[in-house]
Amino acid sequence: MATEKIKRITIWVIFAFVLYAIFTNPNKSADIVHNIWDLLATGVRSIGDFFKAILGQ
Repeated sequence: MATEKIKRITIWVIFAFVLYAIFTNPNKSADIVHNIWDLLATGVRSIGDFFKAILGQ
C-alpha cells in the first residue's frame, strides 16, 4: 500500500520536472529529445547491421 503511494508520488514529481524543463528551456529540451532519437535510431541500425553480418548478406 505504501509503495503504491510512493510510486505515484514519484511519477508525478518526474512528470512535473519534465514539464518544468520543457517550459523553462524548450530549445534544450528539443535537443535532448533529438539526441535520444538519434541514439535509438543508431542502436536499431547497428542491430540490423549485426544480423545482416551474421546472415552473410
